[in-house]
Amino acid sequence: MTALEVCAAVVAAFWLAVALDVKRRWPGSRLLPRGGEPGRGSVLVIVPARNEAGVVGRAAASLSAQSGSFAHLVIVDDRSTDGTRSEAREGIREAGAKAEVIDGEAPPEGWSGKLHALQLGLDHGLASLGPGSVPEWILFTDGDILHRPGSIDALLAKAAEAGADLVSIMARLRAENFWEKLCVPPFLWFFQFLYPFRRISDPRSRVAAAAGGCLLIRRSLLERLGGLEAIRGELIDDVAIAKKAKGVGGRLWLGLDPGIESLRGYDTFPEMVELVARTAYIQLRRNPALLAGTLVFLGGLFVAPPFIAFLGLACGSLVAALCGFVAWGVQSLLYSATVRYSRVSLAVSLTLPLASLLYAYMTFLSAWRHWVGRGLQWKGRAYARRGDAEAPVALTGTMEKEG
Repeated sequence: MTALEVCAAVVAAFWLAVALDVKRRWPGSRLLPRGGEPGRGSVLVIVPARNEAGVVGRAAASLSAQSGSFAHLVIVDDRSTDGTRSEAREGIREAGAKAEVIDGEAPPEGWSGKLHALQLGLDHGLASLGPGSVPEWILFTDGDILHRPGSIDALLAKAAEAGADLVSIMARLRAENFWEKLCVPPFLWFFQFLYPFRRISDPRSRVAAAAGGCLLIRRSLLERLGGLEAIRGELIDDVAIAKKAKGVGGRLWLGLDPGIESLRGYDTFPEMVELVARTAYIQLRRNPALLAGTLVFLGGLFVAPPFIAFLGLACGSLVAALCGFVAWGVQSLLYSATVRYSRVSLAVSLTLPLASLLYAYMTFLSAWRHWVGRGLQWKGRAYARRGDAEAPVALTGTMEKEG
């Protein structure tokens, strides 16, 4: 066999092995129940919101409409520079005294901005309820997440059904324009590939993850893992809290719900780049060896199939061409479930190699930013290294100094 045919056979064998891995398949059946017993558990809802004007009003209203299912709702306006506060107040009007908007503060050293906002909301919510009304559950959800009617009851119902202490939903991301259709489904698919949802629920598996956009956690479990302070400096906070929770014996469940969706749009390629590049290198633990392995993995197994197929045809190697097309076909078939979930044309299933090439670029860009001292940048905050931790720093232009 030629070197091309050997490579082609390896790539085809990889994708056939992935197809046979039941726990790594798209979790299309892991959905919230469509209904739940109203008010079956006491819930404190905390929403951090920073510069969410244009979306936070709808998100807040979708929660406010479920006021019968929560004990209190606190939205933390995390020092926004737009109309976030006024939109949030308008959105919670229906909930009356059960909901309020409070002002955020600059995070102390060692805290990430979002986690400090969550802590402020948690402290305020518990104080508002008083010692006689301590909630059984805490729901952390982002300021751009639209909740379908009954979503809180459905989350509680799933927790009871699965015997889970932490229930999280990977919100459906918007996929309307060209870049979203090309890059959003892979974002979901790669997350599921790295953190198979079924293994997350298996107490024997070390795999642990959650989706911070919608995360319901039992208050006693949050206290057992050390509270938010235990992960105060983490920038990928949802995965961090899931790992801590599983480490102290908590039962996790991660799934999907078509009616819990992000309102945030990514209209240009640079905006899509920010979605991935802001945390990709952190996910790789800032390890150059892991970065190199990831780039080789993406290039050799995800980008390669169509190139191998057509190169095999050009070189007259039927074996290489056949293996390339088999790998590309299996890859597209597995990916198609995510494409359908994203409400995108099935033709997009064939584009995972191109999207993988873009993700390789965005991952390298994330590493490059850390190497040149730019670090993570998101919502007017930049995070650069300070010792072994990430710390907020000031940037020029529109970036806001965090202290």
